[in-house]
Amino acid sequence: MLNAIHIKEKGLAVENQKVNNGIFKSSGISLLSYEYGNLEDYEETVKKAKEAWKVWADIPAPKRGEIVRQIGDALRQKIKVLGSLVSLEMGKIFVEGVGEVQEYVDVCDYAVGLSRMIGGPILPSERPGHALIEQWNPVGLVGVITAFNFPVAVYGWNSAIAMICGNACLWKGAPTTSLVSVAVTKIIAKVLEDNKLPGAICSLVCGGADIGTAMARDERMDLLSFTGSTKVGKQVALMVQERFGRSLLELGGNNAIIADTLYGPLHTKEAVKMFLDAVEQAKQQGGSVVCGGKVINRPGNYVEPTIVTGLPHDAPIVHTETFAPILYVLKFKEEEEVFAWNNEVKQGLSSSIFTKDLGRIFRWEGTFPDPKEELYLIFVCRPKGSDCGIVNVNIPTSGAEIGGAFGGEKHTGGGRESGSDSWKLYMRRSTCTINYSKDLPLAQGIKFQ
Repeated sequence: MLNAIHIKEKGLAVENQKVNNGIFKSSGISLLSYEYGNLEDYEETVKKAKEAWKVWADIPAPKRGEIVRQIGDALRQKIKVLGSLVSLEMGKIFVEGVGEVQEYVDVCDYAVGLSRMIGGPILPSERPGHALIEQWNPVGLVGVITAFNFPVAVYGWNSAIAMICGNACLWKGAPTTSLVSVAVTKIIAKVLEDNKLPGAICSLVCGGADIGTAMARDERMDLLSFTGSTKVGKQVALMVQERFGRSLLELGGNNAIIADTLYGPLHTKEAVKMFLDAVEQAKQQGGSVVCGGKVINRPGNYVEPTIVTGLPHDAPIVHTETFAPILYVLKFKEEEEVFAWNNEVKQGLSSSIFTKDLGRIFRWEGTFPDPKEELYLIFVCRPKGSDCGIVNVNIPTSGAEIGGAFGGEKHTGGGRESGSDSWKLYMRRSTCTINYSKDLPLAQGIKFQ
C-alpha cells in the first residue's frame, strides 16, 4: 500500500499528471487511476519538444553529458523508491525493480563518457587538396514507446544515449505502468529545471494506441523507438516506413532456457489467461506438464513456474512468445540439430548454451566454420551458430550488460539499443568533402574535354 511518504518520495501526487511538456498538467484524479493524454495534448507536446530541441542541440555534447550525469545521480538517490514502484505497478520482485532503475543509472554513466567520444573519422581523399570528413548530427526528436515489462530501463537506454547525441525525447510508456513513467519524468524534469533548460527536452504523454499511432505517422518524429510485440511492431514499422521515417524496433523474444523460482506476479489478469491458454495448448500438442501449470490461490496474478516435456521442436506453442514462466524441455541428439532448432523460431533476441566444450562455444557463436563442411553449405540461409542478437555461453539469456548493443534479429526487429555503436541510430551521418585547393578535380579522375 502506498502511503503519503512513499507518494512524496516517488515524486507523485494525488493529482497525477497525464502529460509533461515542460509544465505538468494536473488531471485531478486519485493516485491509482489514470487519465490519458488525448491527441490535442499530444500535438501541444510535440510542438514544445521541437522547440526545446533547438536549445538542446546547440549545447556541446560534453555539456549534454553533464546533464545526463545529473539525471543518473538523481535516479540513484531515488533508486529504492522507484524500484518499489516498479514492483508495485509492473509486478516484478523488488530486487529486479531496483536492478532495472540501476540499469538506467548505469547507462547514464556510460553516456557521459560517450558524450566526449561520438564522432566520425577523417578519411583519406583521392583528390589532392581535399579532406573527407564523416560528420554525425542529431536526428532531432526521438519518440520512445516502451512496454510494461521494462517500464524504466528501456526508456533509459533510449533517452540517455539520444540526449547526449543532441536529441529531444517524447516518451509514451505502457498504459499499465503510467505511474512509473510519471515518476521518472518528474525526476528528469527537476534536473532540467535546475539547469534552466526546457522541461520539454524530455516530454511524456501517457496514452493508449491512438497516441502511439500518431507518433508512428508523425513526420516530426525523426526516429521512433518501439518496444513491444511483433504483431504491433509490424504495424508500427509499416506506418513509419510509409513516411520514409526511421524506426528502431525491439520486439518479441522466445528465450526458453531456465525457469526462475523467485519471481513476482504476472502483470495483468489477461496475462494469467494467456498462461493458462499456453499450458492447455502445450497439452493439446502432445506435451506433458511435469511441474506447475496452475494459478496460485492467493491475491494477485500469481502462477506456478511450469515445465513441459514431450513436445516436438516445431510445435506451434514452442515457437510462441507467451510472456509467462513456462519452460519447454526438448531432447536432442546432435549439436547441429539443436542449433537449427534454436534458429528456426521467428524470434531472434537472445540465446544461451551451457557447455565446457571450447569448440562448441565457438561454433555456437559462429566464430569459425566447421572445416568438415563444404564451402557452399556456409552460404545457406541459416548461420553456423546462433542467429540471435544476443548469444551467451554459460549464463542465462536475460540480464544483458549495458556496454554491449542490446537487440535481436528476424521478428525481434533488428534494432540495437544501449552500448557499443548503438548511438549511431540516434544520429544522422553526412559525408563532407572540403576542397581547400585552387583546383576543381573530379572523383574517379574524370575530366571533361
